[in-house]
Amino acid sequence: MSSSLSRVVSKQSSIKTTKPSAASEPSLMVQPFTRGQESEVLSFLEASPLHTVFMRGLIRDNGLESPRNRGAFCGCRDREGRLHGVALIGHATLFEARNEAVIRAFAEEAQKQANIHMVIGKQQPVELFWKSYVERGQQPRRVCSELLLEQERPIPVHESVAALRRATIEDLGRVMPIQSQMAFAESGVNPMEVDLAGFQQRCARRIELGRVWVCVEKETLTFKADIMSETPDVIYLEGIYVDPSHRGNGYGLGCLAQVSENLLRSARSLCLFVNEQYTEAQEFYSRAGFTLRSRYSTIFLEPRSSRATIGHLETRDQGATL
Repeated sequence: MSSSLSRVVSKQSSIKTTKPSAASEPSLMVQPFTRGQESEVLSFLEASPLHTVFMRGLIRDNGLESPRNRGAFCGCRDREGRLHGVALIGHATLFEARNEAVIRAFAEEAQKQANIHMVIGKQQPVELFWKSYVERGQQPRRVCSELLLEQERPIPVHESVAALRRATIEDLGRVMPIQSQMAFAESGVNPMEVDLAGFQQRCARRIELGRVWVCVEKETLTFKADIMSETPDVIYLEGIYVDPSHRGNGYGLGCLAQVSENLLRSARSLCLFVNEQYTEAQEFYSRAGFTLRSRYSTIFLEPRSSRATIGHLETRDQGATL
């Protein structure tokens, strides 16, 4: 564990502290958003377009209230009703906050929720969140320190990969096992085992929206890239996969370059996460034209029903799957 957050989580997960959770700021109130408030929320989030691309993409796709968000969007306001923070609290918990008091308020709200899967964000804000959350929240299971990379210009495509295309629903049976394996490697949870129907629906919907790119050669999936969130300015990529037999020869780089060239015609930039310990992936994305923008932390949480021993904490080499 290399980040300060990892040290904090390790210490707090192995020692039962008596320090009480931070009290709510009396001048702040956390409330759920409802339909009709999308414009206000998006306007707030657009002040930091790169770091809020996932939340903005969900709102643009599903609105503020939808089971597809796998959580609840809420806002933190002062007594005059001014908005100081936006959070998605649920399966994936993320937030954009203007000050530390707002982060503490979101952490206390998250304590009320059952079975959060992960908390992800910039390292220092997540550390502040965790200090307020940990006493009455779920226990940590794994911690990842990650790099947020961004690409603003595509690299030249020297030779097109003819088989590269957008996936169709007929590709679902090829895409699901690969995506599931990648999720398991990152989080230790196999979505095909814990939520097969929901996982299938999410994968199918991305395909139907034209957000999965694939190469299939001789019935084998040789390349895959998923668009997890799409906004007019930033597109967030995830699940980039190259078949082992096609690695090390420029094949994956060529496929990703073609995808990037296509997507950057309609967006200002692309972004993705990579674990800070996964140096080969970092080199790959650097050759593909991605550069470091920020350091992030992801905490995977134990379900509340779990009786796992406090202090059992693992780290992984991959980036988080939202």
